Amino acid sequence: MSHQNPDEPRLLLLDTASLYFRAFFGVPDSMRTPDGRPVNAVRGLLDFIARLVTEYRPTHLACCWDNDWRPAWRVELIPGYKAHRVATGSQTGIAEMSHSKATQLEDSPADLAAQVPMIIDSLSALGLAIVGKDGYEADDVIGTLARTAGIPVDVVTGDRDLFQLVDDDRQIRVLYTARGVGNHDRVDDAWLQARFGVPAAGYRDFATLKGDPSDGLPGVAGVGEKTAANLITKYGNLDGIIQAVAAPDSSIAPGVRAKLTAAIEYLAVAPEVVGVRDDLDLGVSLDDLELPTAPADPQRFAELTETLGLGGSGDRVLAALG
Repeated sequence: MSHQNPDEPRLLLLDTASLYFRAFFGVPDSMRTPDGRPVNAVRGLLDFIARLVTEYRPTHLACCWDNDWRPAWRVELIPGYKAHRVATGSQTGIAEMSHSKATQLEDSPADLAAQVPMIIDSLSALGLAIVGKDGYEADDVIGTLARTAGIPVDVVTGDRDLFQLVDDDRQIRVLYTARGVGNHDRVDDAWLQARFGVPAAGYRDFATLKGDPSDGLPGVAGVGEKTAANLITKYGNLDGIIQAVAAPDSSIAPGVRAKLTAAIEYLAVAPEVVGVRDDLDLGVSLDDLELPTAPADPQRFAELTETLGLGGSGDRVLAALG
């Protein structure tokens, strides 16, 4: 259990697509509505929310949304950003795109895309805040809410990019779901130091150096996690590393210097692409994110429970709120 003061205000921020994607591929598609439509992503997401709310007892919650899963301003800086997801119709792209203004992927699994409106309907009937911003990813919404909340924050995601938000002083941590929602890691500064050898403050630059093929970020060719962590430990941050590359008398190894020099154009723009925005005008206040104790529209949620066959998932989320 989480062992925090139950009366303490706490904000739970959900990387919603990350969770409903996990639900879709982790919950059997034999879960269907009475008229035969798949509802595994809806039920799985509601079960995840019930579990997290029961364990962490947040006073506030936001379902953060990808209004744009591949923003033009990021693509302009690094044209390859998430490009392969458009080309291949990858599953992650589908999950993120299914409620964005971007074009639907040709290969999108209809069974997942069809459930997104059901998810929105269910969350709205419950009165759970859905927060997005046109032109931005859920990561940027999460970054803004986390850093402006002024209360302890738990970010629920399977995306390592959000480790850069971890901040022990501000009591921001990540509940990392890569091994499952029921087996998640609580990521704080000590966890990052133990796992990657870098502090949370250095994670963005660490991620920039090593790259992330799943996002189409090449990183610096020949620089892996260990070298990236060593560079940050020695020179503090990317600026310090670039200064060391430029200084002929610095102690940076010749091979590493050559690799970094070859990647200097990438390093000039990548931090802005990798970096999570924290300055968006989202049009919501902390009060708007208060966790309801009962559905905002009980009649609508009762209808959805029946028409979608939410069964125990509907009961569990209601019990968690109550």
